[in-house]
Amino acid sequence: MWSLTVPPPLPLLLLCSGLAGQTLFQSPEEGWQLYTSAQAPDGKCICTAVIPAQSTCSRDGRSRELRQLMEKVQNVSQSMEVLELRTYRDLQYVRSMETLMRSLDARLRAADGSLSAKSFQELKDRMSELLPLSSVLEQYKADTRTILHLREEVRNLSSSLAAIQEEMGAYGYEDLQQRVMALEARLHACAQKLGCGKLTGVSNPITIRAMGSRFGSWMTDTMAPSADTRVWYMDGYYKGRRVLEFRTLGDFIKGQNFIQHLLPQPWAGTGHVVYNGSLFYNKYQSNVVVKYHFRSRSVLVQRSLPGAGYNNTFPYSWGGFSDMDFMVDESGLWAVYTTNQNAGNIVVSRLDPHTLEVVRSWDTGYPKRSAGEAFMICGVLYVTNSHLAGAKVYFAYFTNTSSYEYTDVPFHNQYSHISMLDYNPRERALYTWNNGHQVLYNVTLFHVISTAGDP
Repeated sequence: MWSLTVPPPLPLLLLCSGLAGQTLFQSPEEGWQLYTSAQAPDGKCICTAVIPAQSTCSRDGRSRELRQLMEKVQNVSQSMEVLELRTYRDLQYVRSMETLMRSLDARLRAADGSLSAKSFQELKDRMSELLPLSSVLEQYKADTRTILHLREEVRNLSSSLAAIQEEMGAYGYEDLQQRVMALEARLHACAQKLGCGKLTGVSNPITIRAMGSRFGSWMTDTMAPSADTRVWYMDGYYKGRRVLEFRTLGDFIKGQNFIQHLLPQPWAGTGHVVYNGSLFYNKYQSNVVVKYHFRSRSVLVQRSLPGAGYNNTFPYSWGGFSDMDFMVDESGLWAVYTTNQNAGNIVVSRLDPHTLEVVRSWDTGYPKRSAGEAFMICGVLYVTNSHLAGAKVYFAYFTNTSSYEYTDVPFHNQYSHISMLDYNPRERALYTWNNGHQVLYNVTLFHVISTAGDP
C-alpha cells in the first residue's frame, strides 16, 4: 500500500515506492472497491486502492455502485492532497539540506590547505553525514512526480465516472459495459506502474467455476497483453495430454468458445504455467521440463532439470506427482523442486525461458513434503503449511538476500483441498484449484523504501 511516513520531531524522510494493496479480481456482489484512511495509528498516511482488473458489468445495482465509487474516489483525492502537502513540506527541508551540502563542499574546496587538520576533519565529518541526502533527494523527486500523476489520474476518473452516471439512462447495456471496462483498464494500468512489494494479506476466496476432478490446474498467460484474457484448463495430475484453451474468462465461466490442444507428451503434477504463449510443464515419469508452444502446436525445447526428484519422490504434502512446480513472477520463470543432495528441502531455480537452463539456484532449507503449496511474488517464495483447511502462508524465502522468515498470513481454504496455487503478476492474483473448484484470491502487497544507511 502507499505509505508516506512523516516521523517526529526531526524531518527525517521515509519514501514510498508506490506499491498499493491491489485487488484485481472481485466477487460480483462486492462491486468496485476504493478506500482510504488519512492516518494510521503509527503516524503513517496511508492510501489504499482495491481495484478490479476484470468484472462483469451488471445493470442491476450499477447506479448504487457508481455512486459509492464516486464517494470513494473523492476520499482518495483528499488523501492525495494530504500527501502532496506533506511531501511539499519535506521537500523544502531536503532542498535546504542540498543547499547546505553544496555550501560545505564549496567551503572545503576553497579552504583546502588553509585550515588546521582538526577543523578540516570536522568539516569532512559533517560533509559525510550529509552525503546520503543526495540519493534520497533523487528518489524523492521521482516519488513526488508519481504522486502528482496519481492525483491527476484520480481527478480524470472522477470526471469520467460523473459523466457515466449522468448518461446511465441514455446508453444500452453493451455500450455501458464497454465504458466501464475501459475505466477498469485505466485503473489496472495505473496499478501496474506501482511495482513490487511484500505479501501482507490474502483475500477471501472468489469461486470462478466448479469444473473437473479433484485435482488440476488453470491459468492465464502472465506475459500476454491486457486485452488477451484467454484461460487454459488442465484436468488431472498425471498422464494427461488434453489442454483446453478458452477465448476469455467469461467463456471459461460459461464453458463455451474453446479449442483443444493435445500435448505430444503427458504431464505430471499440477505445477504448469503459461508464459509468453508457451506452456511449461513436467513430462510424466521424468525430471524433464517441456516448453510447448500453443500457436505452432509444437515442443520448442525440453531439458532435464539436474538432480530434480520426480514421480512422487519429493512432492508437496498432498502428493499427486507434484515434485516439480513452475512459476512466473515479475522477474521471470522459476522452478520449485528438490533433490537428494538438498535432503528433500525446497530448491528454487531461475530458468532461462528460451533454453530452460538453470540460471541460478537457492536452497531454502524448507522441507518440501511439509509444504502444502508454494508461489513466487517479486522474487520471494511463499509457502503454505498445508493443503487442507486451516492453511496459512507460513514461510517466505527472499532470493535477493538468500534469507528467509516465518510468516503468519491467513489463507482461507474454502473447499479443503488445494492441489494448485500460482501467482499471476499481470493480474496480481492467486489462481488455485481447490477440490474441483477454480478459485481466485486477491493479494495485498506492501513496500516502504527507507533512507540510505537504514537497516
